[in-house]
Amino acid sequence: MDILQALILGLVEGLTEYLPVSSTGHLLLTQRLMGIESDEISNAFVISIQIGAILAVVGLYRARIGEMLLGAVGRNPGGRRLAFNLAAAFVPAAVLGLILEKIIKKFLFGGGEWGLWPIVAAWFVGGAAILVVAAIRKRLGRSAAGSGLEGLTLKMSVLIGAAQCLAMWPGVSRSLITIVGGVIAGLSLPAAVEFSFLLGVITLGAATAKDMWDFGGAMLSSYGWLPVAAGFFAAWLSAILAVKWMVGYLNKHGMEIFGWYRVILAIAVTAWLLWPK
Repeated sequence: MDILQALILGLVEGLTEYLPVSSTGHLLLTQRLMGIESDEISNAFVISIQIGAILAVVGLYRARIGEMLLGAVGRNPGGRRLAFNLAAAFVPAAVLGLILEKIIKKFLFGGGEWGLWPIVAAWFVGGAAILVVAAIRKRLGRSAAGSGLEGLTLKMSVLIGAAQCLAMWPGVSRSLITIVGGVIAGLSLPAAVEFSFLLGVITLGAATAKDMWDFGGAMLSSYGWLPVAAGFFAAWLSAILAVKWMVGYLNKHGMEIFGWYRVILAIAVTAWLLWPK
């Protein structure tokens, strides 16, 4: 992998990690378009550069994270409650991920036995679901505003965490399913987005740490430090821009744009896969 490829993958990672479009699906598609073989080393690379996207959210939400740190030492009850709820939401995916990791990588990842088809299917179904939910909300007049993070309960957190497990299917999008899960649980859309981002710091951080532990040495031996650093920087910078844009956009508009994007992308990739080679 050269530096240009690493920069492109980092850019794709940062732009798509927190948008409800599936960063995993975009990264696997990008790898295939650039001729990079999908194996344990290349997959470890795209997971490791998530550190850049994680740090982007840590920086943007540093005040909220500071509240949780104060809560850990008994100085902020609200911060302590939020930290506990995030931990509860993380548990379902952590447990199920350890159980199903080998099966998921064998069958569902782009280099697995089913190729890109599971991702394409998830893009289409997820996009259609966004459009249906948006239409229902418009018909109801969006009357259910939902609560802020201060109204989050343990039951709501576990529901969001259970929904996050669906994102183990590449293409579903962890951000999409946790945002939708948060709204269904009773959060307002802005609160659901914030909780999704904060939960992503924990979930993505754990996944990155595991893959770095398992394959970090082999990855650095194969690619070297420079491509990894380039991918990390590109992911960090593009994630900052994507998160700021998304928060501002969702405060004024709905999620329909992401639904249309996913459906159109699924149709385009389907045509590409079926095109005679």
